[in-house]
Amino acid sequence: MRPDGEIVADPGRGLFWGNRGALLGATGQPTRRPSTRAWVCCVLEFKGWWRVQWQPGRLTELYFLDEATALAAGHRPCGLCRAEDYRRFQRDWAAALGGGLPGAPEMDRRLQADRRAPEGWQRTFQAAAGDLPDGAFVRLDGEIGLVRQGCWRPWSMAGYGAAQAIASDLQVEVLTPAVTVQVLAAGYAPVLHPSAGRE
Repeated sequence: MRPDGEIVADPGRGLFWGNRGALLGATGQPTRRPSTRAWVCCVLEFKGWWRVQWQPGRLTELYFLDEATALAAGHRPCGLCRAEDYRRFQRDWAAALGGGLPGAPEMDRRLQADRRAPEGWQRTFQAAAGDLPDGAFVRLDGEIGLVRQGCWRPWSMAGYGAAQAIASDLQVEVLTPAVTVQVLAAGYAPVLHPSAGRE
């Protein structure tokens, strides 16, 4: 899956998988309409569990290059297979938005409002590049990339390209949902593909 939420066929599996409910109808035809608001990001292996992929009428497996890609597409950490990351996400959500630790339904409602318009297209917003935290995704000159350490790294299904300087006052289109950007700014550090470079 791409950071802009587009589902594409690719042989790579990336570092994580997730779902949006059943995206295949009873006869196997793709519907592409999410059947749940709980868009999660899961580890590829957990307790030796095994799944048959892409079963009609069952949750449809989607794969992400890394966690930052999943967050940009509107997902959040799974509370089961990624319990520790889920709790970190909760804490940073509470730090960013105030109040107590949110439950999954509360986070999913807010994420749904920030990631998708009623017509189904991805919501984006404009911001200065220098105001964005590491881990946010932006579209720049038609190309999608990751903001990291004051630079921009072009994204592909196979990994990130070389870091490119980006002016801090440059206005960019932000793909990562606004509430997730707030959580990133509060300190949540997503797992990045090795091609994103080391700290």
